[in-house]
Amino acid sequence: MSSPKLLSPRVSVLLVLVFAAALSRLLPHPMNFSPIEALALFSGAMFAKRWVGILVPLAAMLVSDLFLGLHAGMPIIYGMILLITLFGRVLGTQPKAGKVLGASVLSVLAFFLVTNAFVWLEGSMYPMTGSGLLACYVAGIPFLDNQLAGALFFSTLLFGGFALLRQRFPQLSTQTA
Repeated sequence: MSSPKLLSPRVSVLLVLVFAAALSRLLPHPMNFSPIEALALFSGAMFAKRWVGILVPLAAMLVSDLFLGLHAGMPIIYGMILLITLFGRVLGTQPKAGKVLGASVLSVLAFFLVTNAFVWLEGSMYPMTGSGLLACYVAGIPFLDNQLAGALFFSTLLFGGFALLRQRFPQLSTQTA
């Protein structure tokens, strides 16, 4: 009988970082200052196995959503987490700061455009016209700055923090999951 395989140090640290970022949603914070885009990018970039990189941020979000409350917009938000995780795959496991910055901004803009389009498509707040869609996007602009600030803050924390940990603990550089 073989003993159960324990998680590698790298995977263990990655899991802790992603779940801590997701649980930070439970702390008081400015509206839309969230780790959502950053944890999806980070997971996509850092987990060697694509399915792990996708499953981990979705599971982390679900855990925090169980405390915050489930809502009708979850399929769209979770779909965007999936897409942003795939953006993260492009970054690679040791991305430069400029790539992380660009991917963070791109992720926020994609999230903003898609989620606001779905608010408009619900048809209850804005007329189903081009002007209605534009009004929906304009109404979302005041929340965009905090969303961008949150993505940049948490991307710096996750990517930068893990890079510092890898310098201190070289065994974290070994790809396993």
